[in-house]
Amino acid sequence: MNKLKMHSPDLTQANIDKLADLFPNCMTEAAGADGVVKRSIDFDQLRQELSGSIVEGPQERYQLNWPGKREALLTANAPIAKTLRPCREESVNFDTTQNLFIEGDNLDALKLLQEIYLNKVKMIYIDPPYNTGKDFIYEDDFAEDSHSYLLRSAQRDSDGIRLIANTDSNGRFHSDWMSMMYGRLTLARRLLCDSGVIFISIDDNEVTNLKKICEEVFGSDNFVSSFIWKSKSGGANDSGLLAIDHEYVLCFARNLATLTFRLDTEAEATTNYNQEDGKGRYALERLDKQNLQYSPSLDYELAGPDGTPYRLEHKDIKNPNAIWRWSKDRVKREMADLVFKSGNVYTKNYEKSGMKLRSLLVDERFGRTRTGRADLDTLIPGAVFNNPKPLKLLQHFIRSSTDPHSLILDFFAGSASLAEAVLRQNALDGGNRKFIMIQVAEVCETDSAAFKSGFGTISEIGKQRIRRAGTKVMTDNSGNANIAKLDVGFRVLKIDTSNMKEVFYTPDAVSQDLLSDQVNNIREDRTAEDLLFQVLLDWGVDLALPISEEVIAGKTVYFVDGNALAACFDEGVDEDFVKLLAKREPLRVVFRDAGFASDSVKINVEQIFKLMSPSTEVKCI
Repeated sequence: MNKLKMHSPDLTQANIDKLADLFPNCMTEAAGADGVVKRSIDFDQLRQELSGSIVEGPQERYQLNWPGKREALLTANAPIAKTLRPCREESVNFDTTQNLFIEGDNLDALKLLQEIYLNKVKMIYIDPPYNTGKDFIYEDDFAEDSHSYLLRSAQRDSDGIRLIANTDSNGRFHSDWMSMMYGRLTLARRLLCDSGVIFISIDDNEVTNLKKICEEVFGSDNFVSSFIWKSKSGGANDSGLLAIDHEYVLCFARNLATLTFRLDTEAEATTNYNQEDGKGRYALERLDKQNLQYSPSLDYELAGPDGTPYRLEHKDIKNPNAIWRWSKDRVKREMADLVFKSGNVYTKNYEKSGMKLRSLLVDERFGRTRTGRADLDTLIPGAVFNNPKPLKLLQHFIRSSTDPHSLILDFFAGSASLAEAVLRQNALDGGNRKFIMIQVAEVCETDSAAFKSGFGTISEIGKQRIRRAGTKVMTDNSGNANIAKLDVGFRVLKIDTSNMKEVFYTPDAVSQDLLSDQVNNIREDRTAEDLLFQVLLDWGVDLALPISEEVIAGKTVYFVDGNALAACFDEGVDEDFVKLLAKREPLRVVFRDAGFASDSVKINVEQIFKLMSPSTEVKCI
């Protein structure tokens, strides 16, 4: 009987299968034998993607580089022997919700989610540390190969949270921050679906470096825009020479060719639609225009319906390059929609139900930093978080880039502003968007407002906000017909060391005094539900699927999404019980390796399922 591997996928090997799609960062510019610079493959970078140890690459090329870059990629690709442990007491509607709150290092979390949510996330929004010299960043373990990294993560009882203050006196001030972002964005890209999009809030400190990192990870051709958000209403007096009252939101697509944005239906129209016909209200716009770049193909004589010629007149001395906005062919196709009036030619600009997104987010309708603080203060009084993003801004991105059933991810969740924005948007339009929040259990400083309000960690703030936001959204929308269907719950899952003992990962190192661990290879402090969630991770089963518990012949059996998976980790499993379970014909079934009543039962399990439920895949841990 095959065993589950019980650790995250080895992404180095997975990368080999999908080079062209997975590694746009391996494209570069290099001089060929003829001296001509052309687009080419960075084979050193490709070797690093496919290597379990650090690869040196001295060749000169156009690229972004910094100390620790290769180590960051190595760390991102290295597998880990960790798991997600469910925490029912901190969850809301654990058995029915499709939302997740993962507590722990987001690099580990992104690795654990790779197989389950590969190409399934529609939108990612993150608000990472801005690297102002006061922020905390993750201190990842770089100086190990993937094998050592796997063993260490399996053997350590508690990794702890490796957060460091990145002061501007640090000689690796930018390098440490870039290394932290590089690996996480590489993993995040793999989770985006083909039409997916990522939004990243940032300020002037690292916007240039972040854009270059994203161009490498996502491909420069997939850059969408650098939104400029007016974060402050008045002049900011704490910014030195200038009053800085804006931030950026970088936007990249997984594949720009398949990305679409919905029209902004809340934008105020600036055009005066003062005329109307059978198609609707419209405004007239001149067909001719002055253009800095002259195009001969758009400079032609146009004949009106009565044969009157209309010619472009190049009267403007400053800009004499007058051209038509439409080509000859389009004019012929759409002549009926042209208006000839007072010696000029006009097109009809019909009123639409919305406008294209604008890169300048300066209106009050997008909120300000103070708006974000007020949003949080409404639920958790006391200004427990410094700069949470306003719900108005986040809902704008949600409305624009997702459909009603999208999966949305934030792996720097903070106070979980995005989770509340998802709940509120679902309440508004009847959607069923699902969220995954990831937040490290960063300890609140003892002199902080959060600590004084009773919060020990940032993740506690996020969980409490979602709980209260769910209650408030339900109350505020009590008259909404769709509110009964609204999912305001979330499953709390905490990253921990594997449920399996070290001997599971290093069987060759077994000594005489460890033989007992070969019989029971599961840690003593782990529950059956802990084992179930590691099985879901290993088998690539959605962590948000409904779970039910039944007792069959005195044994506890977990059923995931009906018959998608059946799991029994009790001891004393005999053939009679196996036959009863086989009658249910689950797609997958898993047992505990040491749970069978005898060796003969273990041998016969697969044969029983082959006879009674041949489509069932059988494994053990």
